[in-house]
Amino acid sequence: MTKFENYGRYRLANADCLEAMSGIPANTVDLTVTSPPYDNLRTYNGTLEWGEHVWKPVLEHLFRVTKSGGVVVWIVNDATIKGSETGTSFRQALYAKEVGFNLHDTMIWEKTGAGAVGSNLCYWQNFEFMFVFTKDKIKTFNPIQDRPNVVTGNRTAPAARTKEGTVTTEQRDIVSPEFGRRFNTWKIVPQTQKGHPAPFALNLAQDHILSWSNENDVVLDPFLGSGTTGVACMNLNRRFIGIEKDATYYELAKNRIAGSIKHDNPA
Repeated sequence: MTKFENYGRYRLANADCLEAMSGIPANTVDLTVTSPPYDNLRTYNGTLEWGEHVWKPVLEHLFRVTKSGGVVVWIVNDATIKGSETGTSFRQALYAKEVGFNLHDTMIWEKTGAGAVGSNLCYWQNFEFMFVFTKDKIKTFNPIQDRPNVVTGNRTAPAARTKEGTVTTEQRDIVSPEFGRRFNTWKIVPQTQKGHPAPFALNLAQDHILSWSNENDVVLDPFLGSGTTGVACMNLNRRFIGIEKDATYYELAKNRIAGSIKHDNPA
């Protein structure tokens, strides 16, 4: 069984994620925020072993360890091979449903500039899928409200449309706040991290953690990479479990997470 390094509010393992997750007790994780490899777009220091034989059991383990009401945020994209996108993202989402998850939302991460996939014969790609899976009925949703409303303040609006399609003549007074709930397309600038080829954007991880968990909840990232999810958890007072196979990336992640802990919030 994989031995985790225990640092109080976070535990880390330099191990294969399938082996390490097999040691995590069932129904103990509130939220997973992760970005697994996208087909074979990166080599990850030559340690990448990826395909259905990996991502299927990963999703099965995630369903087992997730609490009832918990969430998995699975951020992925597809390679383009011989003129066709692989569609692996969709196969993963459908398999997550097969193992028992609900496909709660299909969100889009809109990035600036062109991404790492695509073709000169199509429009430049600048997004990734963010599948939000839930186990049973979702327990926590803290909507981020930072979208400026077009109309704010007191106003009169028509009543709601009926099931028959007509609009009632009644009027109702409403107050529109300055900011409304964010849409499910998030425009967040990607980040770079020295020593890792495909780091998470910190704001992306933090916004998902804020949305789907509460303070002191347990958050998991089985593809830890440069440690961004762990840094976000330390910033937001969550407990964290991180797993990374590559020893170089593991040391990078461990140092980043340790360096992010505030002195007034000890482990």
